[in-house]
Amino acid sequence: MAMQLVEISRFLKSYPPFDGLSEEALERLASSAEISYVRSGADILQYGDPIQDLYVIRSGSVEVFRRNGDLHNRLDAGDIFGQMGLMMNGRVRFPVRAMEDTLLYCFPRSIYHEYCDNYDVFSDFFESEGSTLLRQTLSNQSDSNDLTTVKIKSLITRDAVTISAEADIVTLSKLMTDERVSYVLIVDEQPDDAEIWEQDSQIIGIVTDHDLRSKVLAHQLPYNTKVGEVMTTDLTVLDENAYVYEATLKMLREGVHHLPVVRTNNTLAVISLTDIVQHESQSSLLFVRSIATQANIEELAKLSEQLPNIFVRMVNEDANSHMIGSAMAVIGRAIKQRLLELAEEQLGAPPIPYCFMALGAMARDEQLIVTDQDNAIILDNSYQEELHGEYFDQLSQLVCDGLDKCGYCYCTGDIMASNPEWRLTLQQWRDLFTDWIEKPSPKALLHSSIFFDLDGVWGQEKWARHLSLFIARKTRNSPRFLSHLARNALNRTPPLGFFKGFVMEQDGQHKKSINLKRRGTAPLTDVIRVHALAVGSTIQNSFERLDDVAKANVLPSGKAQDLSDALEYISMVRIRHQAADIERGDTPDNNIEPDNLSTFERKNLKEAFQVLDRSQSYLKFCYPSKKNNL
Repeated sequence: MAMQLVEISRFLKSYPPFDGLSEEALERLASSAEISYVRSGADILQYGDPIQDLYVIRSGSVEVFRRNGDLHNRLDAGDIFGQMGLMMNGRVRFPVRAMEDTLLYCFPRSIYHEYCDNYDVFSDFFESEGSTLLRQTLSNQSDSNDLTTVKIKSLITRDAVTISAEADIVTLSKLMTDERVSYVLIVDEQPDDAEIWEQDSQIIGIVTDHDLRSKVLAHQLPYNTKVGEVMTTDLTVLDENAYVYEATLKMLREGVHHLPVVRTNNTLAVISLTDIVQHESQSSLLFVRSIATQANIEELAKLSEQLPNIFVRMVNEDANSHMIGSAMAVIGRAIKQRLLELAEEQLGAPPIPYCFMALGAMARDEQLIVTDQDNAIILDNSYQEELHGEYFDQLSQLVCDGLDKCGYCYCTGDIMASNPEWRLTLQQWRDLFTDWIEKPSPKALLHSSIFFDLDGVWGQEKWARHLSLFIARKTRNSPRFLSHLARNALNRTPPLGFFKGFVMEQDGQHKKSINLKRRGTAPLTDVIRVHALAVGSTIQNSFERLDDVAKANVLPSGKAQDLSDALEYISMVRIRHQAADIERGDTPDNNIEPDNLSTFERKNLKEAFQVLDRSQSYLKFCYPSKKNNL
């Protein structure tokens, strides 16, 4: 190897994530590097410009700015920049300027994506820096929002408190009292090499105040009980460079109040939901925390009256559709979960295992404020109607009635668990989906567009994941079904006339307006779903599905990003319109009047609809219709 390549490899090996690569991978990476010299004060990256490289600072230092010109960060030797643009839309998200004469190693975008795909240590590092969830929330959001610019390491105020799994619970309790903490991490002082944990080979569990109450006191365990017997082992861990928003959403989604924070393989600390509350007391997502404390449906319905204000606040804080959709979906799931808890308290423990599913927008993390409820139940295969039917009929009715009281109105198509048609065993769901795929009648296609976006929110959630995998495998190998689903996705067309002017409703309540859901986001979602199923994607969210579609190269270059941009823009016009309705005291809806938009907004909306129009035309080409298939 040439001396220059040896030097590059040696330098990279001193810094993460390159220090986790094999010698062969390092050598190949080094051979792809180009060296760039930048004088002090020179701009390296400018906001919005195309970005083709990942940058590593060899010597010197740079300043990273937000788009509004505020200083975001300072980086020096070994630091990396440019990854956010590479992970999103290939455009610079954070401008960069040299503070002093700086030498850079530049690695091509193709190598960056290849290494993310092939080396876990590489992809894990960058996903911690800007996870999929964060990539979605940053795209069109103001860079001044603390939730997406502040990293959780800034919340750390003390080192983690740890104890051996062999210690007894008395020692544990004294330690928690002395250290004034509500948790202790459990460590294995002699970890088995065969069981090295990906995040930290020494952390094996956590014990919280709640564990002591529910597992020790409630069961009157003896004082000499070992800590290892009562600890929680299924830990969720974040890297210190994760963002506050990412940590918050992970806690709320997974129902945990404590997150161990790690750097490489060294545990630094534990952050709690209380830490985040103190840092960002106005975060609308923290509304979820109070849902679990509501004692009955009436209290939950009263609390839900705050949802419109939460929605408006997120819009006014410049959150984009990804953040809003995810946040509203998390809130909706939390309400469903609390309703199910209340129902089980009233009816008693379920006679057999089950999974309560969310369908449609909530399952896709694309929930907005104008919504109805779509849900269903997966029952254990041991289900017997005469033994178990009454219980699940009552439970479903309680939950669906509760959702209606909380603002999630009854589904006009009766796609609800209260309808016995949508309470099936796991095997019956598999058989039903198989029938829809193998015999794609118009009704089957309509149902597929609803039920194939599913997510487990309560009970045996793994069954919902099983069904998602089953759907992906079955549809990928069913070109006939995909062809019919593609044709079905053409039923809702964009509101464009022959000369690409807007075509609006001509009568009724919403005359001279455009329904942005029916003529925009819904048909875009349908197009994306077809491509995602064709490549075997098990992802639910439309934006994440497009990532899988782009990787599979089933669309011409740049078209997946065009679809993402169109969906984002139409969604945000729809979202801002709903927020404006709420602020005026009107009932929010999906209809906008183009005359009320600026020239700039109308132009961009028209371009977004044209993307939809082209994507539907391409759908006909990809999945040609086959006569006499129905």
